[in-house]
Amino acid sequence: MSKKNSASTEEGKKKEQKIIYIDDGSTVADMSGTYGKKGTPPPKSTFRERAATFFGAMKKMVLPMLVTLIAFTLIYIVLLVATGNF
Repeated sequence: MSKKNSASTEEGKKKEQKIIYIDDGSTVADMSGTYGKKGTPPPKSTFRERAATFFGAMKKMVLPMLVTLIAFTLIYIVLLVATGNF
């Protein structure tokens, strides 16, 4: 009988333990500890890095933009022909 009682009390102890999450508003960067140290400036991107990011994004947008412009042009021409204003 003592084995059953000890097993049931262990299960009761496991069920009683609850994990409590506290949101203190900190981010992953705050948890790294680099911002809290004095003398360590926050990382800043250079103009070259920002320009590389901008032009990399623009390269990816050129083809979809051209496809959209061609589609609008074709729709415009079809509507001109259909209405007889061409």
